[in-house]
Amino acid sequence: MGQGRRKDFGEFTAKLEKHIEKLPDYAQRAQEKLQRYIPPSEQGSRPVTPAPPKPSRPRPQMPPMPAMPKISQQLTSMAAGQIPVVADAKAKWARWNEPAAKLERRKRRTSRALTFWILLTILCGLFAVVAGTGLLKAGQADVLQAIAGGAFTIVFGTFGVRSGLRLRTLNRTVLPAAPAAPPPLPPARSVAREPMERLVESEASLAELLRQLSQPTSLGTMPVSEIAVADARTTAAEAAQALRGLAGRIQAIERGRDAAPERERGALDAAIKQLREQLDDGLDGYGGLVAAAGHTVAASSDGMTSSKESLSDATDKLAGLAMAMRELS
Repeated sequence: MGQGRRKDFGEFTAKLEKHIEKLPDYAQRAQEKLQRYIPPSEQGSRPVTPAPPKPSRPRPQMPPMPAMPKISQQLTSMAAGQIPVVADAKAKWARWNEPAAKLERRKRRTSRALTFWILLTILCGLFAVVAGTGLLKAGQADVLQAIAGGAFTIVFGTFGVRSGLRLRTLNRTVLPAAPAAPPPLPPARSVAREPMERLVESEASLAELLRQLSQPTSLGTMPVSEIAVADARTTAAEAAQALRGLAGRIQAIERGRDAAPERERGALDAAIKQLREQLDDGLDGYGGLVAAAGHTVAASSDGMTSSKESLSDATDKLAGLAMAMRELS
């Protein structure tokens, strides 16, 4: 057994030495295969380690394969959702889940069901008439078949009436208006970007506060009158629209400044700075209304009236400020 193990070890050593001798050839083959997948534009920029010379038979040159797109670019496009198949599937799924599409599918199903019940009702009614008049059995009326046909006529007719009423209700259904998409923010390089981000946050806070002011308290009383809440909501919407108009004016001047000669840009920068100050003042007034609404919500459980009066004062101030901003924009 000792001699067998030594013989096996000797054979293993001989095979290992053969593979070690062929290592340069393996490296040459790997380098040739790697160069097939490297684009021609990148082959000149990458240093290629020369393989040790070894006499070998000439090999036929394979035509270069077309450059494959980089994996990083493919992953980037996949992350951005630019795959046509995925984008198409998402669009179809969104259209399928639209309220109008769902309502249309319900109408079609109900219409088909109504047609089906009407046909069954007519067939059963004809069968009841034929059975009752004796046309099936040479002039002999079959009372049981006539009664069964009449019963099925009533049942299927009831289903048809219900389907008709349901179709009528669906035809009269009015879909709610789709929520308006939030207006796009100015570009990141614009001086109006940061104020508009503040405006979006203030709008969300004010909407929540006014919603709470519209609900009765634990004592069963309203924190403020519905008229005051409606006035605050309307004034806030008008002020937000005026602020966005002022921000649009700033963006227009910025585009003109970028295209203007160098000697004219100083005056345009001064105009942009002045409009930015007015925009900040408008946001401060909007924030004052948000703060007054917050104080009113906090004091609603105590029955205090000072915070309620501050909400009306803040609404009046913001209304005047919005009027001034509309004149500017």
